[in-house]
Amino acid sequence: QMQLVESGGGLVQPGGSLRLSCRASGVSLDNYAVGWFRQAPGKEREGVSCISSSGTITNYTGSVKGRFTISRDNFKNAGYLQMNSLLPDDTAIYYCAAALYYGNGYYCGKRPDEYPYWGQGTQVTVAS
Repeated sequence: QMQLVESGGGLVQPGGSLRLSCRASGVSLDNYAVGWFRQAPGKEREGVSCISSSGTITNYTGSVKGRFTISRDNFKNAGYLQMNSLLPDDTAIYYCAAALYYGNGYYCGKRPDEYPYWGQGTQVTVAS
């Protein structure tokens, strides 16, 4: 059974940076796409970014393009989200998620319902 644990959230000033980590245990991440989602108070959970199991395909929602970078390290069984130039609108709980695409290393889903495995979330607050 896969378990995911996020870390790296916190309070940062506008324009600052944070690096979120998502560490998997129980199962190798090698054949799993990894997605990052966020949910702000009173809003639906939205997709932020995803990366295919091969690492060659990445997707970003429009509001974070050019500011966020997703990556993965299969040796460390982990995924990462580097967030730069943070804005107050980026404030949310950030979740990582994983979905198995065995034999297809070139796809990652953008919707929450495509991911069966979820971490507990980490709070990101951007405020001065």
